[in-house]
Amino acid sequence: MAMDDAFHIYDTTLRDGAQQEGLNLSVHDKLTIARHLDDLGVGFIEGGWPGANPKDTEFFALAKKELKLKNATFVAFGATRRPNVKAADDALLGALRDSGAPAVTLVAKAFDRHVDLALKTSLDENLEMIRDSITHLRQEGQRVFLDAEHFFDGYRNNRAYALEVVRVAAESGADVIALCDTNGGMLPDELSQVVHDVLQASSARLGIHCHNDTGCAIANSMAAIAAGVTHVQGTLNGYGERTGNADLVAIIANLELKKDKPVLPENALREAFRISHAVAEVTNVSPSARQPYVGVSAFAHKAGLHASAIKIDSNLYQHEDPASVGNDMRMLVSEMAGRASIELKSQELGVDLGGDRELIGRVVEKVKEMESRGFTFEAADASFELLLLEELNGKRPAFFTIDHWLTTTERSEGSIVTKAEVTVTAQGKEITCSGAGNGPVNAFDRALRDGLNTLYPELAILELTDYKVRILEGRLGTGAITRVLVETSDGKGEWSTVGVHENVIAASAMALEDALTFGLLRQGRKPE
Repeated sequence: MAMDDAFHIYDTTLRDGAQQEGLNLSVHDKLTIARHLDDLGVGFIEGGWPGANPKDTEFFALAKKELKLKNATFVAFGATRRPNVKAADDALLGALRDSGAPAVTLVAKAFDRHVDLALKTSLDENLEMIRDSITHLRQEGQRVFLDAEHFFDGYRNNRAYALEVVRVAAESGADVIALCDTNGGMLPDELSQVVHDVLQASSARLGIHCHNDTGCAIANSMAAIAAGVTHVQGTLNGYGERTGNADLVAIIANLELKKDKPVLPENALREAFRISHAVAEVTNVSPSARQPYVGVSAFAHKAGLHASAIKIDSNLYQHEDPASVGNDMRMLVSEMAGRASIELKSQELGVDLGGDRELIGRVVEKVKEMESRGFTFEAADASFELLLLEELNGKRPAFFTIDHWLTTTERSEGSIVTKAEVTVTAQGKEITCSGAGNGPVNAFDRALRDGLNTLYPELAILELTDYKVRILEGRLGTGAITRVLVETSDGKGEWSTVGVHENVIAASAMALEDALTFGLLRQGRKPE
């Protein structure tokens, strides 16, 4: 169920988070992340700025058709109208109006110096821009939030004008005015005092938007909530420009576990670890092992003194039960690591392990061994389900085996030609097939499908929708491990598989084999 409107968890991963250096999201990535955020149960998902760039415009067009949210409200982001232009005639406001998003967040200048230097207009015109833009979108039936940019800098420089921005926005119909620490320079005690003052001076509903330049984004957000704001903005895993935005995962966990304030649907917080790491794989940004609550080291214990105490009472060196966020306590070199996650995930996937401790223990050890070689299953549910079925039934589901493959890439007369030859055994037959593509993996995929299509015509509806490569840290001095994630669709759903090898083609072959195997299982085929 969606939460009520009394307190907002507002996610801006797809817009503000995407401004992080080195983070580049495709339209497909954004759709995938939006679904993960909705599974977590956030109240609002800010999709980006329609009309500002082709990618966001395409994303909003696809979101209208493909994004079915269970918990969240979809939000478009944009700016107030330009100076001396009517809101109804402003092209970027028109894109927000036509975006299909039921809610819009407008960014407006709250710092008088920025009005003068950046907008190059008068303070009064800036207020009219705010009033006109909000009124127009409200008349068009959209809910409107306002991000008061550089609010705290503006408050220091010209308190009266910053407060006037809040007043005008609220009177014009903005549901929330989010006070933005855009430069990330505030400290919790100072920020709390300002928020308290604004609440005393205004009847507006306030939100908070913090950046982490002082390392205080989470603390500043919590201080603002304690002071009375009822809307908090942030990004998953703290993604964002410079040092990042406030990490919503930690804020949510703090509110639910420390303040006994439910802000997500019931039990949704237990999905935080899985979703945090699944999104990290989509963004191709290595997750921090020491991230609060959901880092793999957040509940890991190595010191002998700690280990001895934890055997008596796990709470002696843990501030929370790791299962509350879907994580695990890890006694390094202990068999305890991972058991709870395996059980929770198997239940989610519909694979009944029957509470068999020996079976679960085998899965834990297999996962630990494979993860030590570079595998990750947080964003590869299909590969994990195949692993579960293998341990449960004593053999891996299989429709074919790849016996041999060869790929070649040739540059000739200005063109590049890539070919693949694959030999497989399926239904007792040895099949050799070939394919060409725009790269060795594409050629391999085409060859494999071409060889199996006559035996398994169901493969024709499967489509490889995403492919990601991550180079893991080197081993043995100069070696490197390659991890490949493949996402596949049958038109009714999507699934992800993983492969790991020193060679990128071999890693891709593993992921593709899992992808096709899982796809055939979804089509009701029985393994050989």
